[in-house]
Amino acid sequence: MLELKNIIREYQVGDETIRVLKGIDLIINDGEFVAIMWPSGSGKSTLMNMIWLLDRPTSGQYILDGFDTNKLTENDEAEFRGKKIGFIFQGYNLIPRLSALEQVMLPLEYQGKSQSICEKEAIKALERVWLWHKLASKPNELSGGQQQRIAIARAIAGSPSVLLADEPTGALDSKTGAEVLEIFKSLNDEWRTVILITHDQTVWAKAKRIVKILDGNIVE
Repeated sequence: MLELKNIIREYQVGDETIRVLKGIDLIINDGEFVAIMWPSGSGKSTLMNMIWLLDRPTSGQYILDGFDTNKLTENDEAEFRGKKIGFIFQGYNLIPRLSALEQVMLPLEYQGKSQSICEKEAIKALERVWLWHKLASKPNELSGGQQQRIAIARAIAGSPSVLLADEPTGALDSKTGAEVLEIFKSLNDEWRTVILITHDQTVWAKAKRIVKILDGNIVE
C-alpha cells in the first residue's frame, strides 16, 4: 500500500543544508493501524507532508498503491490526495461560516461530484461518526470532540483507503479522546489503513504497530 524507500529530505537555510529526514525506510500494508511516535522537531510535519503528497523527497522513493509518486504530475498528486488519502488536521481546520454538512461536502465538490451525490456521501460520513443530528450546526455551536468528528467525516467522505491524522486526540479530554480513538479503530476494522501521528500513549495502546522516529530516523 505505502512504501518509503530511503527517504531523505533536505532544506537549504542560507549557506547551510539541513537534513530533516535521514533515510526513512517504512512499509505500511493495507488494513494496518499504525501509530508514528516522535517528539517535536524530529521531522513530523515533513514526513506527514511527504505521505500526503504535499512535498517530495530530496532523494528516495515513495510508492503509493504501486505508483512511484516521484513520477506524478501536480494534477495527479491532487487527485491522489482527494481519492486515496484522507487527512485529519490537528486543529480541525473547519470553516466558521459553514455547517457540518457543508464542511464535509466541500472536498467532494472539489472532486467534481454533483450536489446530490456530495450531500448523500456527506450525510453518510456524518452518520458514521454519530453526528446525524448536527448537520446544520456550525463549529462555534459544537464541542471540541464534535468538531474533531466532523474533521474525520470530511476525511472519510470520499472513501479513501488511507486515513492520516495529526495528533487526533491532542486537544481533547481523555473521555472524548477515547471516543475518537474508537472511531478510528472501527474504521480500521472496516479494512481502512489508519496512520496516527502522535505522542499520546493512549493512542499507542490502540494501534497494532508503533513506529518511533527521533531526529529524522526510525529508531524502533
